[in-house]
Amino acid sequence: MNNNSIKVQFAEEEHTKYAEQICQMIYESALQRGTGIAKRTPEYVSMKITGGKAVVAIKGDELVGFSYIECWGHGDYVATSGLIVRPEYRHMGLAAQIKAKTFELARLRFPFAKIFSITTSLPVMKINSRLGYKPVTFSELTDDDEFWRGCEGCCNYDILQRNNRRMCLCTGMLYDPKQPLKRQSFLSPYLMMLKNYFRKIFHLK
Repeated sequence: MNNNSIKVQFAEEEHTKYAEQICQMIYESALQRGTGIAKRTPEYVSMKITGGKAVVAIKGDELVGFSYIECWGHGDYVATSGLIVRPEYRHMGLAAQIKAKTFELARLRFPFAKIFSITTSLPVMKINSRLGYKPVTFSELTDDDEFWRGCEGCCNYDILQRNNRRMCLCTGMLYDPKQPLKRQSFLSPYLMMLKNYFRKIFHLK
């Protein structure tokens, strides 16, 4: 199976028909992983879609993936959340495509905001790292109470409470647009070869 026929796009109003299905997919994924995840309602998901804050992956008329963004702290922070891919479409690179599209949406809608994610998923952490996110403590994320109330539906919420919101089973990751990722130049390997060459010629340490 390939993903050539799957379209990853910004969600539109017509995609609200998938809201209940999205919530069920998120719930089932949490059960399979045995980890906590905040519950979403179809109304909540629909609001993200109609508000221009969601991304969907569609194959024909079938929903195969989803994610959304949320603004916090008066626009200073944007969270990416709810990343999900149908089990039969996993291991095809779709999660990375959806995450990248969600990141693109966040940068378009809120270009000066810090973008963050809290997750228990190692694959999501790897994707975040490639996009320029860095692991951070919860104290570096938004202090907006409304955001943290969204964790109340998680089975690990008591852990978050006991630690006064300082830590939980999730890992916090942050992208700061003021500190962009330093990308390695394609010339770097050749420059290193030249450097080593001249070191050898001139007996440099």
